Amino acid sequence: MSGGPVDVSVLVTTYRRPRHLALALESLALQRCAGTTMEVVVSDDGSGDETPQVVHSFAANAPFPVRFTTQPHDGFRLARVRNEAARLATGRYLLFLDGDCIVPRHHVAAHAERRRHGTALLGYCARLPAEASRLLVPGNLAITNLAALVPASERRALARRQRKTWWHAVLRHPTKPRLAGGDFGVWRDDFQRVNGFDERFVGWGQEDDDLGLRLRATGVRLETILGQTRSLHVWHETDATATSRWRDGVNVRYFERRGRLTACRLGLVARPAAAITWGLPADLMTTPLGRSIARHLAGATVAAEGKPCEIELVIRPGTARFTRQSECRLALVAAHQSAEGNLAREADTIVTVAGDEAIVAALAAIG
Repeated sequence: MSGGPVDVSVLVTTYRRPRHLALALESLALQRCAGTTMEVVVSDDGSGDETPQVVHSFAANAPFPVRFTTQPHDGFRLARVRNEAARLATGRYLLFLDGDCIVPRHHVAAHAERRRHGTALLGYCARLPAEASRLLVPGNLAITNLAALVPASERRALARRQRKTWWHAVLRHPTKPRLAGGDFGVWRDDFQRVNGFDERFVGWGQEDDDLGLRLRATGVRLETILGQTRSLHVWHETDATATSRWRDGVNVRYFERRGRLTACRLGLVARPAAAITWGLPADLMTTPLGRSIARHLAGATVAAEGKPCEIELVIRPGTARFTRQSECRLALVAAHQSAEGNLAREADTIVTVAGDEAIVAALAAIG
C-alpha cells in the first residue's frame, strides 16, 4: 500500500446502529475505484455498544486504512462528530456518509471523476423499505442488486431533486440547493477554509444547511452528483430527536441569525476573539467602554480603516457608524445607553454590556 497522500477520505458517522454500520462499511469495501486511493474514518457519538468491535473487525481485513474515533455521548452533536472525522482524515477530498447508508460500487469513483476545485458535490439517499432493509446482510452485499431494491417512488423523488438542483444552479440561487450532510463531497481545503461544521449546532438539524451557506460565501459552487450516484438509506425507526418539519428544529433560530461568519467560531478549531479580523471605530479610545474593548482585543488582527473585516464594531456612547464591508455588524452598547434608529436597523447584533465579563462574553459569542 502506498504511503503517499490519500485521494479520498470517506467519513462515516454513526450512533448505536452497529448493524447499519457493518452494511455501510461492507459497501465501501466493495468499491471499484482503480487509481484512486482511499481511507475510511468512522466517527462514533459514544454508542456504548459493539460499534468499536464492528469497526476493528472490519479494519483487520479492509483493503484500505480504517481509522476510528469516539466521544462520550452528550446529546445530539452531529456537527462535532463530523468534525472529529475530518480532523483524523488525511485525504485531499472528503466524502461524508451517514452510517445508516450504503453506497453502490462506483460511488467513490463517481466522486473522484466528477470533482473539480471550487465545487462541492451533493448527493442524497434513496430510502429502502423496511422489509428489503431487514434482508440485507454484509456478507451478501457483493451479490445483491442494490438498484433493484429502490422503490419506483424513491427513484422519481431523486429525479425531481436532481432537476431542482440543476435548475437552482442555472439560476445561481443564493441559498439552494441545500447541502445534505449525510451524503456529499468537498475538497479538504474548502472545508478547512470555513472551519468545518459549526459545533454550536447541538440537537437535530440545520448544521449542514449552515455549512452549505458558508461554503457558498467562499465562492464554492454546490452541484448535484445524483446523475452519477446516490446512497441507499437502510430503514430504521425515526430518531426521537428528529422533527417532522425543518422549521421545527431546535437550531432554526441560530441558523437564521444575521451576521454569519464564513469561518465559524467553534468548528475544526476554536476561534477566540483574538483570532477574528475586526473593524474598529475611530472613536474606540474616547470612552471607558471602548478602552475596555481595546484591552480585550489586544493581539487581534485589526483591519485598516475602510478595509473589509469579519466583524465591524461600533459602540455607544460614541458617534461611529458602520461604514465597511463585513460579515457581521456588531453594536456594543453600555448600560443606560441605547442604539438609535439607524444603528438598530444596520446592526446584525446589538448587545448591552455592563462590565468586563459581559464584554468578554459578547466578543466571544458573535458569529
